[in-house]
Parts: sequence; structure tokens; C-alpha cells
Amino acid sequence: MILEAWITLLVLTGVLILLISTRRNPEMILLGGLIILLVTGVLPASKALAGFANEGMITVGALFILSAALRETGGIQLLTRRLLTKPGSLLTAQMRVVFPSVLLSGFLNNTPLVAILLPAVKDWAKKYHLPISKLLIPLSYSAILGGLCTLIGTSTNLIVNGLLIESKIPSLGFFEITRIGIPCAIAGTLFILMAARWMIPDRQPVMNQLDNPREYTIEMIVEPGSPLVDQTLENAGLRNLPEMYVMEIERDGQIIPAVSSQHTLRADDRLVFVGVVESVVDLQKIRGLKPATDQVFKLDAPRSDRCLIEAVVSNTNPLTGKTIREGRFRTKYDAAIIAVARNGMRIKRKIGDIVLEPGDTLMLETLPEFEEKQRNSRDFYLVSRLEDSNPPRHDRAWTALAILIGMIVSVTAGWFSMLQASLLAGGLLFLTGCCSAEAARKAVDTRLLLAIASALGIGKALETSGAALAFADFFLKLAGNSPWLSLLIVYFITMIFTELITNNAAAVLMFPVAQASAQTLDVNFMPFVIAIMVAASASFSSPIGYQTNLMVYGPGGYHFSDFARMGAPLGILVGIITVTLVPFLWPF
Repeated sequence: MILEAWITLLVLTGVLILLISTRRNPEMILLGGLIILLVTGVLPASKALAGFANEGMITVGALFILSAALRETGGIQLLTRRLLTKPGSLLTAQMRVVFPSVLLSGFLNNTPLVAILLPAVKDWAKKYHLPISKLLIPLSYSAILGGLCTLIGTSTNLIVNGLLIESKIPSLGFFEITRIGIPCAIAGTLFILMAARWMIPDRQPVMNQLDNPREYTIEMIVEPGSPLVDQTLENAGLRNLPEMYVMEIERDGQIIPAVSSQHTLRADDRLVFVGVVESVVDLQKIRGLKPATDQVFKLDAPRSDRCLIEAVVSNTNPLTGKTIREGRFRTKYDAAIIAVARNGMRIKRKIGDIVLEPGDTLMLETLPEFEEKQRNSRDFYLVSRLEDSNPPRHDRAWTALAILIGMIVSVTAGWFSMLQASLLAGGLLFLTGCCSAEAARKAVDTRLLLAIASALGIGKALETSGAALAFADFFLKLAGNSPWLSLLIVYFITMIFTELITNNAAAVLMFPVAQASAQTLDVNFMPFVIAIMVAASASFSSPIGYQTNLMVYGPGGYHFSDFARMGAPLGILVGIITVTLVPFLWPF
């Protein structure tokens, strides 16, 4: 091998060692490796930076906007309301994640599927105190397995099909790969459900929690005609909010204390909740509940433009010693108080009748500009905005879902590429008011996109330096004249490359190598094509091999080695099934 190839292998080895042995940000490790390849001249700038213009990376970025719109409008709740109810056990929870992912990812490309389901699964895990790390790897793996079942399930399948067309070989049908995809998906799904409980450690993401968190008292009203009417507290999802409980219900002027989980809700019920700040934010997003204080609806700006802000009353605030109503708080500060916390005390008064005291922590619904205006004010000791606290625009939920369905149909029918459809969907979400520019900007995970782009650049170095080709040629020579052994080697080399240089790069790299092997052996090329499609998509052993693995890496709080522990045996299982069945389904 030439010098560039050796440098590339050394850089790749160093990157993998750092990813496995440290907890440093993976995107910075990958970017560092890419910079070394650029500085040493292994890659020219055009190829080193090509990953930042890659269609797959841009598509993932556009899909984050779609995910943000579904979250902002409450569309995710509509999608998952019946599916993500209280599970009886961890296995039941994993089944509710895995089965829909496998079924849907064959018809909705697995990357957008994970982008859509990820925030819903995170919220569900938080609500029912489920270990998130035991759900997100199964989500990614099941989406990958389902994507193996159709031509559009993964971008890899489409890329290989395009290479066939370029080579003047008949293209594959929509369900051509289904014959091998379904056995792999069934076996893989069963393995995930049996092994995930034991092979995935509980790595709940680190959350900053206080030993004595502030508890707010907040009142909410059940809106007439809402989906909560005639539901029990448990079925309405109001019994399992993290660190929050319903203390009492006021109905027709009567107080109902010690409310049970089977208590049925009615329209205009006034619910009194006690809980921590994060759960108050979650409460604001539940469809069918509205703040009991009418001051919220007297603010001029639309609710979708507002956010929640915490402010601590100072001893120089002119409204101390007065009730909130007497002090005309909303008029003075253009903000509505929706909850008050006072040293853990339960304030047994309606919001307007509470007398403000120095040190009271107020939760306000107002415009984001409040933070800048009052940050240095003597009226408040501390002012801080709560992230992701904009009230959802439930009236736009069906619009967002219609745009999602339209994107899926347009890609499935072949009218647009995944990139075109996702960008068009993102534009429509802006035009219809389903997603604000600020929400879209915050939703785009730049760390993930940086990791994807850097990994693509390193993969390009392996390809252009000749390191990957030399590696493949060496092992293929070991196969001699055996078609089956050649197929086995092609499969596992592709699988290894997928874990190191991403799925699409591995497929593109191995296609000509496998084609040359089939021609040399004078056998049917199609078994090798199918093997490459499965091996390049079945990336389970590392987070950098496939986009969905990278997407769950951070939110699950995973270590690099967690993917290898669960993914290596799963990858071997899928490989054995593929190499065994493919020669019978597509004879040499």
C-alpha cells in the first residue's frame, strides 16, 4: 500500500480507539481525524469537505425540522397516543417500540422514521420512568431491519439499485429484497426482544437535578370537547407525569381531594397539580388542557410565539405585598403568571389572589423578549427561560401529519428523492405555520450532522487512498474458486466497512469488487448484489456506521462499546441467515 493508505489506516485506528476508550464528544474525535487527513494531504479539501454537502446528511437535517413541527403541533401525540400507553413491563415497552418500527420502516425510509419516533419515545420513557437506553438501540436496530425488506427502506438499497442501472444490469423490483429481508427482520427482532434486557446497560442520560427541586402548584382546566373528557386520569396520561401529581379536582364549586387514578374527567374540571418545573412544561403540551388563569388569553401575542420563563421576585419589586390581581402583573410586565413556588409550601389560593413575597419563584407565560428586558431589572433576582416550553399549536397537528404523509407517498411513488421530499416538506411546514424558524434552528442537531459529515470524509479517504480496496482484494484471494466462500467474504468485508466508513460508502466501494469476483468465477452476480445490500444496511456494531445509530447515540447516553456488545452478535446472526439463504433464493 502507498503512504496515504497507511496514514489513513493509522488515523482510523486512532479514531476508533478514542471512540471506544473515552467519553469525549464523538463528533470532535471524527472531525479531528478528518482534519489530520486533510493536513497530511491524504484528502484534498474538496473531498474532505464533500461530506458536508452529502445528500444523506442534508436529508437528516431536513428531517429534524419535520420532527420539530410534529412536536410543536402535538402531531407526535396524535401518532402515538394509543400505541405508547402505560406498559406492563420493560419487554412490553420494547415490543411497542420494535414492532411498529420494523413494519413502518419498509415503507417509510428508516432515517425519517427514527427522527419522528425518537422524541415520542424519549417523552414516553420519561413519563413512565422507563430506562431510555433499553429502548433507543432497539428503535434504531428494528428500523434498520425493517428497511431491509423493500427497495426504499434504506438509502443503501436505492444506491445499489442505481449502480445496477449504471452497469446496464436490470434494476431490482420494489419487493425483490423482501425474500431475504423478512427472514432477517423476524430473526433480528426476536433476538432484540430476548437480548436487549441483558445486553444493553442502563445508561440513563445524565440530568441535572436538585436534591430539593422547586415544586410548583398549577391549575389547569379540561377544555370542553377535548379528548380528555370522559377519560380516567390514568388513561388520559395525567397519573404518571414524572414528579407531578393531581392533588385535587374542583368541579362545580366542589373540591374532590385524594383523587384516584380511575377518576373520570369532565369538561371544565379544574385540576390542581403539584410538581417540578420539567413536568409543568410537559403539562402545557397536553392536548385538551389549558391554564386556569384567564390572564394567559389576554396577552396580545399568539400562544405559539410565547415560552415559559422562571423569575424570582426581589425584595425591591413594587408588587410585593400585593395580590397578583391588585398589582396588575400582566399589564405591568406583559406576562401571565401560571404557577408559583414558595419554599415547597402549598399556596391554597387561586393565582390572582396570591400575595407576592420576596423569594417567590414565578412561572410566567410570555414572549422570549421578557428575559432580555428583565435580566438586569431590580424587580427580579433571577430570570431564566425554560427550553422547549412553547405551547403546542394543536390546531396545526393534522396539517403537519398531512405533510408527513405527503412526503412518504411522494418518495414511495418515486415522484421525488428523499432529499427533495424532505426539503419540500420542511418548506411547507414553515409556510403553514407548523414550525417556527427558532424551533427549526434548535431542532437541528449540529453535533450529529458534524459526526456524519466527518465520518463520510474518513470513508472517502479509505476509498481514494486504496486502503479499502487492498484490504478487500487480500481477503477475496483467500476464497479461491468457491462462489459460496467468495459470497461469505464479500458479505463480511462489506459489514466491516459499513461499521467503519458508513453504509453507503461501503456499498459503493464493494460493488465493483464483487462484480469482478462474479465475472472471474463466471457466476450470477445477483447473489453478491443482495449480499452487499444487506451487509451495508445491517450496521449494528458501531454508532458511526449508520445514521439511525448516531441519532440515538447521544439521547440514550450510550458508550461506543454498547453498540458492539449488542450489535456484533446481531450482525453475525443476520449475516449467517443471508449467506445461507441467498444462494438458494438467487442461485449462482
